[in-house]
Amino acid sequence: MSRWLKTSLAALLVGVMGVAVDALYELGQGARPNIAGIVWQPDNATVGIQGEWQKLGAHELLVQWTAVDGQAFVPGSGLPEVPALPDWARIAKAPWAQDVIVGLAGFFSENRSRDNIEELATLSEQMARVKTPLNVTGWYFPAEVDPSWSRAKELPALLARLPRPLWISVYDGANIGPQATADWLKSWLPDDIGVFFQDGVGVYARTAPVARTYADALRKTLGKNRVKIIVEAFRPQVGGGFRSATADELKPQIAAYRGYPLYLFDGPHYVTPDVVEGLLK
Repeated sequence: MSRWLKTSLAALLVGVMGVAVDALYELGQGARPNIAGIVWQPDNATVGIQGEWQKLGAHELLVQWTAVDGQAFVPGSGLPEVPALPDWARIAKAPWAQDVIVGLAGFFSENRSRDNIEELATLSEQMARVKTPLNVTGWYFPAEVDPSWSRAKELPALLARLPRPLWISVYDGANIGPQATADWLKSWLPDDIGVFFQDGVGVYARTAPVARTYADALRKTLGKNRVKIIVEAFRPQVGGGFRSATADELKPQIAAYRGYPLYLFDGPHYVTPDVVEGLLK
């Protein structure tokens, strides 16, 4: 047998074994983490953001907003600043923030955001001009959309004033179904705006396999490069509020979205060191 043939057969065997190992892993434990990034919803409790999310593959940070409720998390915006600002220079050097999608102006209250989208667009235009040490790969407008919100169709004229690449997030709070949600977005969303799909698993709105059907419909309708998935890394807590999802809860959730860019919501609040280590086992 020639050396070339022996080498080729050996390489083929290694490849087959690798596929088999991956398949066994998926059957037994869910897919290995394929996390593209984490989401961070800045608040006063997490301005000192720390983590080792790069162990899961995360290299991109989606900052939900740089100003919320009229207070800025970055200097130089002209808005009042939060009591303690994040160390953006340190964050820019973190392995999980090598690329950053910068969220603009938002409100903690969804209803308030929806009632004041003109104000948020104006403030967002202002926030987009602020310089930071971050390697900015895109922008995010923090008003979340779903088919029950009739005013969403007013967004294109407002978002035209914001820089690109630009992203929004979407969920199906009306439960109209995957294709209907995709068609609704297609009917008004400009072609140069991408979507983060909120999977709804963290609030038990749907299972991960069902959430996958939404992502597939969005990708087919809007295009492959315009769809990313937000993996809700939390669960309802007894007595109210939310807790971190366990690694065992997250593994099948992550496995269901194989092939998509995934972003854990959110890193500082829910994806603790114990969860990271659990996902690696």
